[in-house]
Amino acid sequence: MRETVLPVQIEKLARRVVEENSALGRTIVLAESCTGGLVAAALTEIPGSSAVLDRGFVTYSNESKMEMLEVQPDIIEALGAVSVACVWAMAQGALKHSNADIAVAVSGIAGPDGGSDLKPVGTVVFAKAVRGDEQPESEMKLFSSANRAQVRLQATVCALELLLP
Repeated sequence: MRETVLPVQIEKLARRVVEENSALGRTIVLAESCTGGLVAAALTEIPGSSAVLDRGFVTYSNESKMEMLEVQPDIIEALGAVSVACVWAMAQGALKHSNADIAVAVSGIAGPDGGSDLKPVGTVVFAKAVRGDEQPESEMKLFSSANRAQVRLQATVCALELLLP
């Protein structure tokens, strides 16, 4: 019997993230919005994850993004929480408020409501920040045929992939 509630694909990917980052002595911080802590949950399913995961921030509301991660209000007002600028600021804020070497941030519209013509349901943005590296790595994805659960699971997979060395 499996000892996790997570899909096998996520469990295997989380195991790789923990093992490969542990081998490098690299620690992780997460800034999650639409995934609601699923990325952290995936990592903590893996024995030995405490050597890798420093902490996670679940910043679902705009206020929490501003308060906990120091995302500037003008970013959210001008571009929205589901924007490359916002997740990049979230990743930078997560690094600032942690001891981690690498941060991944995720924000999106899981649905079924909340989408627009510019940002339809299924739009998810990701950012990866490495301490001491000023070059942002970010991407926007559209999981257009997915329901809420599928959007959140696919976003979790993408976030985990960004954490691979």
